[in-house]
Amino acid sequence: MKDENQNIEYKRSWNDEYLKWVCGFANAQGGKIFIGVDDDKTVHGLHDSHRQMEDIPNKIVTLLGIVVDVNLHQKGGLDYMEIIVNPSNVPISYKGVFYYRSGATKQELKGAALQQFILKKMGRSWDEIICEGATMEHIDHEAVAYFVRKGIKAGRLPDNAADDSTETILRNLDLMDDDGGLRNAAILLFGKRPSKFFACVEFKIGRFRTDSDLRNQDMITGNIIQMANKVMDVLDNKYLIRPIHYEGLQRIEPLEVPEDALREMIFNAIIHKAYPGYSTQMRVYDDKIWLWNSGGLPEGITFEQFMGVHSSCPRNRLIARVFYLAGFIESWGRGINKIKTEFIENGLEAPVYKEEMGGMSVYITRKKGLYSEDDGVNDTVKVADNKNLKKYDDGVNDTVNDTVKLTKNEKRILQVLNKDYAATYGSIMALLQIARPTVARAINKLQKNRLLIREGSDKSGYWYVTEKGKELI
Repeated sequence: MKDENQNIEYKRSWNDEYLKWVCGFANAQGGKIFIGVDDDKTVHGLHDSHRQMEDIPNKIVTLLGIVVDVNLHQKGGLDYMEIIVNPSNVPISYKGVFYYRSGATKQELKGAALQQFILKKMGRSWDEIICEGATMEHIDHEAVAYFVRKGIKAGRLPDNAADDSTETILRNLDLMDDDGGLRNAAILLFGKRPSKFFACVEFKIGRFRTDSDLRNQDMITGNIIQMANKVMDVLDNKYLIRPIHYEGLQRIEPLEVPEDALREMIFNAIIHKAYPGYSTQMRVYDDKIWLWNSGGLPEGITFEQFMGVHSSCPRNRLIARVFYLAGFIESWGRGINKIKTEFIENGLEAPVYKEEMGGMSVYITRKKGLYSEDDGVNDTVKVADNKNLKKYDDGVNDTVNDTVKLTKNEKRILQVLNKDYAATYGSIMALLQIARPTVARAINKLQKNRLLIREGSDKSGYWYVTEKGKELI
């Protein structure tokens, strides 16, 4: 006999309580229960084994609705029973409760875990469910336009997709059913305010000295198709550092961690999050960065397989497909290896992945000496919400001139504000040796053309250089 594991259970005698174990095996990968055998595989035998050979299968059929194979064996003149439970392709409950075999334990499924389990047994994912009460009025057309622009640029959407209506695009993406119902994925991807329908959609970022010492925080809300860019912009402007070095006469200021790899990690956290679930979180410490999203590994993939080359098994199939068509990700399950390679090629430690707290964590080591004692950290809490952030969405608004020409001073001012989000008119004047009217005119032009955004009040706010603005620096 094999040791007790996720597919084998030993019981010294039968108890109707063990119908829960049968239920758990049927809902998972199946398994075997040996009755009359101790955990150490010692056979103790059964009393009235022939009667139990009839009673137990009948109870299983009556109370669980499944048929199992029951075999009678002997060892040392003692009888013991083998119950073989095959995996069920429909959800099985015992007295209205759903059990699941995970590892060597029996778990009772509740809440979101139960919902995900039932959907999977039905061959569906959560993002495919119709979102009750959602209509086209809840869709942000600019977000859809942003997706189309990215998809065409990546060569994954045809050029004429830009001529399609929002409704046509949603239908082509299977985000709308035949009756016009919007799926959960449609609201998450392109909703004006997804939080109206789903809790904890936001992406939280915090600057910590210690686990109990929070110095600064931001909360990114809104649709998830634009969320990664917003997160990257906030990290670049407020949380991470661009160490300066020179290659010949050229001044180089790369982000302290590889930008493409960091963006890929953020995409993964957003795409593979268990919706509904807890907020996606990123904690930035002096020595490390911790990123966590709810939802563990896909069923059937071990942690070792996850860290190597594996097939793509997205939890949210529709969401993953849209991110792929936008050119944000590949569909081959190679993301982890790409991230590791990029870090190592840049002379950095590879990120460490862990499955913990009901989700996936990734730990990034920060280089020592990159940060000063205060590191720009203060006690001001700034919230980046959808109402403001959707204005600077990488040029989604087609009314913005795509061929803005900047003067030398305008470009210099944009460069200053990209490095110092708290810069004042006075500090810009002193640094660049230019008059206040010149600064005022330049900032007015930059804001008018969506290259620069002022977040918050004149006294306590900060500057935000958009993706389009960064392209002109």
